[in-house]
Order: sequence, then C-alpha cells, then structure tokens
Amino acid sequence: MSLIEKLKARWKVKSATQVILILIVFSCTGCSIIPIKHLLGINSATSISTRILFYIGVFPIYNLLLLGYGFLFGQFRFFLDFEKRFFKRMLNLFKSKK
Repeated sequence: MSLIEKLKARWKVKSATQVILILIVFSCTGCSIIPIKHLLGINSATSISTRILFYIGVFPIYNLLLLGYGFLFGQFRFFLDFEKRFFKRMLNLFKSKK
C-alpha cells in the first residue's frame, strides 16, 4: 500500500488529490511560520525558555493559518474537523481524572 493510500485511509478522504492538497496546506502553514521565527531572532542560540514561549505564542497563529490555507486550497472542512479533534484531545489531557 502506498503512502498516499495510507494517508487516504487515515484521514478518511476520497482522493489522492485531496491528500496532496492537505500536504500542501501543512507545508504552506509551516513555511509561513519560519519568517516569523527569523524576524524575532529565534535560533539555536536563543534560550530554551524564549523558544518555548515562542512556540506557545505562535500556536494560535499556526492554527489560524492552517484554517486559512485550508480555505484557499478548498480543504477548509477537513482542517476545521482536524482542529476540532486536536483541541478535543488537548482538553482531554488537561481534564482531571475522576
């Protein structure tokens, strides 16, 4: 089974084209964060606490960009559902166990 077929099954999408578009959205989103990192001067010499603060601060921007690029590439519904699942998992991590 090819990687595209595995991703189609995992993401429950209908076509290889949709898988490619989703990968392009992830790539564009990641590439859009890099200039922000460089503008702020975040690099390997930056203290670990500053880098952690950057990643916490850039988290909402990344998620908005993901939805924006998803919209531009016609995959908004996939990424909206993706975000909902992601945040549901995050909330479950922070809920106290009863």
